[in-house]
Formats: sequence, structure tokens, C-alpha cells
Amino acid sequence: MIVSRQNRRVKDIRSLRRSKGDRALLEGPHLVAEAVVAGIDIEFALATPEFLDDERSRPIVEALGERLERIDPRVLASVSDAESPRGILAVAALGRGGIEELPVAAGGLFLFADGVQEPGNLGALARVAEAADASGLALGRGCTHPNHPRALRASAGSLLRLPTVREVTVDELSRHMRPLAPTLVALTPRDGDDLYAADLGTDALVLMIGAEGPGLDPDLVARADRRITVPMAPTVESLNATVAAAVALYELRRRRG
Repeated sequence: MIVSRQNRRVKDIRSLRRSKGDRALLEGPHLVAEAVVAGIDIEFALATPEFLDDERSRPIVEALGERLERIDPRVLASVSDAESPRGILAVAALGRGGIEELPVAAGGLFLFADGVQEPGNLGALARVAEAADASGLALGRGCTHPNHPRALRASAGSLLRLPTVREVTVDELSRHMRPLAPTLVALTPRDGDDLYAADLGTDALVLMIGAEGPGLDPDLVARADRRITVPMAPTVESLNATVAAAVALYELRRRRG
């Protein structure tokens, strides 16, 4: 059993707290189980004796086999980014490819995130996108890494399943999706067409959304084919980016049946 904070595995996990690479830290049984189901390559996992002795953990324990090691609960807590790792952490190979990894789906609904730097917001956007049956998520240059532990936790598994590409531009996205001739739609807090009245068709569509505070880059707004706005009471300046994305994505999904 691992009892030292200087253990090689523990040091390896500590280095992944602010992941910017193709290895990801999965915290808690939910994310680890989702990774197992998704067939993601788990390098190793650390679990407390209490977790290993819990009958509910048996499917994860059996799936991981020899890749699973025991660890003292206090050492596990010291290395976790989560407030409560709930008994298990895992390190997985989770490569994030370029634009070529994004599916070219006829009639697809795609989300492009611009400058989303808060990992929790990115994870929430991915969760909303998957829930609304989006075909993929493209992250512009300046977005936080989708393998950040907080982004993965906030996504509740969506960032393990939803096709997600990073470090792309809208021009690269348009070229990749050229066969579909997608409509680029900017989601703006004001001065766009009313979301519920705008006719956006049923062909491929890219919904572009900016970060909290600065919003969507003006150059991207100018680049858009259409601008839409979620109608709000005049006393409200703007909506949370994730809330606005959720409202827009679900309305677009409703129209597409």
C-alpha cells in the first residue's frame, strides 16, 4: 500500500493537477467508471482500502485489475484536486487531436467555445452540448485544456465521450466542414435576432459562444453568418455563458426534432 507522499505514482498525479497534455487525472468513481465504459486507456489507478472493500466498487476493481493499487486515504486526499476524491483516482491517456478528429455530420450541431479559461465552465459547456445532442465541441485558442481535472469533473463524463478538439480557429473549422457549408452563428447578449424567431434552418450549424465577462471576440461576431440573442428582461444585462448556450442549443435541438 502506498503510504508516502513522495511515492512515484503520487508525484505523477500531482503533476497532472493542471494538465495541459494528453494524460488526464480522473477523480472519483463516476469518472473512472465512465472512462472504463468508454474504452479509454487507463494507465493506473489508486484506491483506498475502504473503496476496494465496498461491494459497489467491484465492477471498477475487476475492470482495472492489476492497474489498481492501494493507497492510504490521507495520501490520496493530499494529491486530489477535488474536495473529496471518494476513494479512487486514475491516470488515463486522453489525447486531444486537432480539427481532423471532429466528425463531419450532415445536419450536425456544433459548439465553438472562444476564450473559455475557467475549467468548470468548460466542463459545464461540454455537458450541456452532449445533453443537447451536439455533434462535437471545438475549442478556440485561449480555452483551457479539456483534460484539466476540474473541467473533467464538471463535465460529469461528457469530455470523455463528446468529440472535442482544441487549438482550432473558426477558419480551420469552416474548411474542415466545407462539404456541409455550415452556418456560423454568434450567440450575443444583445442586438442579435431573437432566438425564438430566427430561422436558422436544419443544415449543419456552428454555435459560437464566448467566455464569461469578455464574451465572444468581436472578430468572430463579424465573421458570423448570423447573430442570435436569448431574449431577456431589460433589467438583466446578460446570462451566464453556460446557461445561454443551454437555452440556445435546446431550442435548436427542438426545431430539429
